[in-house]
Amino acid sequence: MSKTLRTGRTTGSCASAAAMSGVIALLTGSRPTAVDVPLPPGGSLSVPIERYEPDGENIRVTVMKDGGDDPDATHGTEIQAVVSIESSHEHGLSVDIDGGTGVGRVTLPGLPVAVGKAAINPEPLRQIETAIRAGAGALEGKRIVVVIEVPNGATIAPKTMNSRLGIIGGISILGTQGIVKPFSHASWIATIEEGLDVAKAQGLDTAIFTTGRRSERLYQEAHPHIPELAMIQAADFFESAMQAAAERHFPHVTWSLFFGKLVKQAQGLPYTHAKTHPVDFDRLANWCESLDVAAHHIPVIRGANTAVQVLAMLENDPARPALIDLLIRKASASATAFADGRCTVSYMVFDFDGRTLGTSQPATDTAKYSKETPSA
Repeated sequence: MSKTLRTGRTTGSCASAAAMSGVIALLTGSRPTAVDVPLPPGGSLSVPIERYEPDGENIRVTVMKDGGDDPDATHGTEIQAVVSIESSHEHGLSVDIDGGTGVGRVTLPGLPVAVGKAAINPEPLRQIETAIRAGAGALEGKRIVVVIEVPNGATIAPKTMNSRLGIIGGISILGTQGIVKPFSHASWIATIEEGLDVAKAQGLDTAIFTTGRRSERLYQEAHPHIPELAMIQAADFFESAMQAAAERHFPHVTWSLFFGKLVKQAQGLPYTHAKTHPVDFDRLANWCESLDVAAHHIPVIRGANTAVQVLAMLENDPARPALIDLLIRKASASATAFADGRCTVSYMVFDFDGRTLGTSQPATDTAKYSKETPSA
């Protein structure tokens, strides 16, 4: 019987719980061990409180980030809210929320948060305010000030994509649902979309999709003039990345990847993770056969375990370059189809040792990495 995967809580839910419990502590003197925070889609989530630290008329409340059975770089991190309540001449209750130590600041346009603001996305910002107002009850004539802090946020930030997005000094407070669903694709796709939005806002009209840090590094070494903001780690999200680029009117996309991912893209797989979408070795063998790859290789290819094994087997076969070209053409056709024909596509393909196996030129000579700098 398969294990039920445990859900986690987003940084937004952690910040909401810390802020809400801080308000309750200041107003009532009680220190709840857990609070039920409202979730953006509706409903609530019980979040345990790690500790309270009074500081004069303020209070600092800490909640531990828990990624459930799909932990990320922020798992186990302390998310804190420093809460104060001030008198106000305004009728009703006003709420001010900002980011402090360890919460990044936005420096580039294109994100849902304005330049200069703390990197607290709109949905969790609303969630935090809703939680604060729930904790305050019928309180009027007051101003609640909350500063969200992450003590080791600056240390964690390099493990995230924040610097690429122009968010400096810490992590982002995120979460459209309030809970972390194990192995959900939503957060990664959102990161791809944000990267494209930032690139577009900077005037770039070519996106360089890579399948990971290594394929990104190899492409950058081969093209040192490419702006870093053009580089988007799309991982296994072939279809989603192409659709996102087309929706944002990028006229050109380049993929930098390894042979195995190329084969899967040539197969037209929308998602290329090995766990759920393996290489179709029969199909690969048929393609090899059509290119007159040595006959004794064909049955071995059909029974192969990995694409790397096939590539090594064909190292000295004269048909190998033709196979790479065929795969690039088929992958390009799949990419173009996923983009509804709205993007031209080119490829740079590497072997596992980082050597270039093949490249393709865009179908048009108008592709540019910026409005001023044409691609090489």
